[in-house]
Amino acid sequence: MTVKESGRDAVMINCNPETVSTDYDTSTRLYFEPLTVEDVLEVVQVERPEGVIVQFGGQTPLRIAAGLQEAGVPLLGTPVDAIDLAEDRGRFGALLEELGIQAPPYGVASDAAEALAVAGRIGFPLLVRPSYVLGGRAMELCYTRQDLERYLERLGGEVAGRMYPLLLDRFLENAIELDVDALADGEDVYVAGIMQHVEEAGVHSGDSACVLPPLSLGEDMLAEVRRQTRELALRLGVIGLLNVQFGLVDNDRLYVIEANPRASRTVPFVSKAIGVPLAKVACRLILGERLAAQDLPREPSGGHVSVKEAVLPFQRLQGADALLGPEMKSTGEVMGIARDFPTAFGKAQAGAGVALPSEGTVFISVCDTDKPAATQLAARVHDLGFRVLATQGTAAAIRKMGTPVEPVNKVGEGSPHVADRIRGGDVDLVINTPVGRGARADGWEIRRAAIERGVPCITTMTGASAAARAIGAARSGGLTVMSLQELHGEPEAAAREPAAT
Repeated sequence: MTVKESGRDAVMINCNPETVSTDYDTSTRLYFEPLTVEDVLEVVQVERPEGVIVQFGGQTPLRIAAGLQEAGVPLLGTPVDAIDLAEDRGRFGALLEELGIQAPPYGVASDAAEALAVAGRIGFPLLVRPSYVLGGRAMELCYTRQDLERYLERLGGEVAGRMYPLLLDRFLENAIELDVDALADGEDVYVAGIMQHVEEAGVHSGDSACVLPPLSLGEDMLAEVRRQTRELALRLGVIGLLNVQFGLVDNDRLYVIEANPRASRTVPFVSKAIGVPLAKVACRLILGERLAAQDLPREPSGGHVSVKEAVLPFQRLQGADALLGPEMKSTGEVMGIARDFPTAFGKAQAGAGVALPSEGTVFISVCDTDKPAATQLAARVHDLGFRVLATQGTAAAIRKMGTPVEPVNKVGEGSPHVADRIRGGDVDLVINTPVGRGARADGWEIRRAAIERGVPCITTMTGASAAARAIGAARSGGLTVMSLQELHGEPEAAAREPAAT
């Protein structure tokens, strides 16, 4: 649409009929073709375009950008070398070192033996993934050398030589993950949104709930996030959109996880949250306009809190596990907006189809490292009037804190066990945070029973804490509704409203 507004024909190539971009009246001409170098070159030969834009189609167009340039196709926006600089782990690591920006220890392996050697140098836990995968495909957390050996053996048969080079990163445990979307024109940078993930690092960004503005970052750290984002955008030579993912450890150590010189899946969410059409502005920059001419607000966050939540397909897939991890499972996302985080989070949960209960029974079963947080969670939900159910170990920890709790058998301890209670309709909310392969397998029955019964199932303590706060907020009063047009178009009226959605 922005291309057409500039007086040019807009030619769209897309193979996905489920997108707005393939509506008959969106582009001047539309081609349903696979996104491969050969197919795109056929369209280019017919259309003879002024230039081709690759940064609005996710990862796939970036992977064919070099081939298009080699064939003589003029690419608009971020240069191909900048794309390769961000994608090539070795080059990107050298760039971060040059800028004095920290990254988790990493390595690249060309075979299984080298992967084991790299793991010994980096240390565990490790986040392992094949190169150039989409949606975290075949990405896994390995806590021990045995985990890595099993991963290499399993994937060796599945994807054969295509799994290499293999990327290995030191996993940042208990880190806060941040997503940043920014605009750049080669000289200036505009940081549009800094989002804080509700779940800890290790859950794929497409599956994690996130909040804008971030809740637990001080002004100094926000300034540092903006500074590093600007330096990366300028050094990469980005023209258009850039997404940077950070990990924050102990609230004072900031690490860059990756940078993507393209539109990320968070761009629509950020655009609605701040009232700035980022894709439109990015397209103007790609077509040669400057950031200074875009009249963008200096502080884009506004006086409200926005929460993005993933829509997950587990109820529709027989045998699916609700456990979230590095491999993306979501099939969509929703958004909740309010004057405070708990209310916005509750709205987002309802929008995603997993409305939180207002009363009933909460079942809690967590790993040892989560037991201190679980005792506080149990006290909070008990104070809200819920009955607390827990497996023996978790129940013992909760009881020591003086909170009433009913112990229940694990699945392996015989009936009647927790899965029986869930399937019988005795449980209204499930909190289950397994760590390690054995615990994850043990919890599958619990999570599967929750899915089959339609019971909300939360697999991280941060998500559980947010849910408890959201239940409390819902109890305190009714929700008011406001459209995005009212929120961004009438600031005086928006300021008077206590909440929005």
